Amino acid sequence: MSASPPFRPSRRSAVAPFVVMEVLAAANARAAAGADVLHLEIGEPGGGAPPAAVAAATRALAAGACGYTEAFGLPTLRCRLAEHYRETYGQVVDPARIALTMGASGAFILAFLAAFDAGSRVVVTEPGYPAYRNILEALDIEVVPLPTTLETRFQPTPELLETVAGPIHGLVLASPSNPAGTMLARDELERLARWCRARGIRIVSDEIYHGISYGTPAETILAFDDAAVVVNSFSKYFCMTGWRLGWLVLPDDLVEPVIRLAQNLFISAPTVSQHAALGAFADRPELERRIDGYRRNRAHLLRALPEVGLTRMAPADGAFYLYLDVGAFTDDSVRLCHRILEEAGVALTPGVDFDPPRGRHFVRLSFAGPEDEVSRACDRLCAWFRRERPSGGAR
Repeated sequence: MSASPPFRPSRRSAVAPFVVMEVLAAANARAAAGADVLHLEIGEPGGGAPPAAVAAATRALAAGACGYTEAFGLPTLRCRLAEHYRETYGQVVDPARIALTMGASGAFILAFLAAFDAGSRVVVTEPGYPAYRNILEALDIEVVPLPTTLETRFQPTPELLETVAGPIHGLVLASPSNPAGTMLARDELERLARWCRARGIRIVSDEIYHGISYGTPAETILAFDDAAVVVNSFSKYFCMTGWRLGWLVLPDDLVEPVIRLAQNLFISAPTVSQHAALGAFADRPELERRIDGYRRNRAHLLRALPEVGLTRMAPADGAFYLYLDVGAFTDDSVRLCHRILEEAGVALTPGVDFDPPRGRHFVRLSFAGPEDEVSRACDRLCAWFRRERPSGGAR
């Protein structure tokens, strides 16, 4: 019998792990062993899917209406989303440009494949959602990191983009952002869109946290750039994470390419989830009530954390995260998060998940959970950091 061939995983599969999922696994293991764990590590809206979504899914299951849909999804849901853009942003969107996808993750795969060739150079801000760079790298698209700071509110600007050496073919934009929760004002977004359009740079705008803001509502890139791609999802505002349903709003030139890609890669998004999403629009008052809970959680944390020396953080204009500078306490955020989980029973995400070069001085916490849980977690964190403060210095 001949020797086995030297099989090995593909080079494209050698992407970095999604650290927050590893933190979740460690926290769950600790809880399974009987320890009390409070979860601030994952962006999981509290409360589950809205009741009207569950009722719509139940009706669809009872009626047996869960076979394949066309590649872009149920026409009724696409029309409802087009209405959403008219109601929310005053934007007229042809339902033919809207594609239902396997979560926002599936939307990013389709958008990146359709918009960029292998070897294209796409700018991703640091800190930023790690799946951007990991998906791009798996598709052999070159990731061009753009370091941002608290002083720029962790958002890109034309001035920062001017510092990038070499050509730029794309920019991934997020407002509100993950992990910082910062938003671009209307004039900032318009200026950035104008700068990119003048240079032939395609914007992919992650608008998954739209609807969750604590002042001025977020603006959509569609108001300023008809060549941009919008990614959104029912996971965050609509609280339907496990239903795995996202959507794309596509420019005209990418509609047919994405149809072909979606047909071959996914066939269609989950049909029962699409029926549920139609129902979710009927529960807007309930969803707004949940955002009021996030707002109270945010206010509580912004009052309490500075009292224990955590004063440098993004303003969290939207989404449900705080990105904290913990450089006064550590130069190893992974070890810090491990200690806090073991010693205080609170799960946080180390900043290296979002900014590999500089994230060792940062942690992200999510305040999307129930108010009592976030309050108890805040009390434990404050007690832990208060104990650490007297020893002083980075450790």
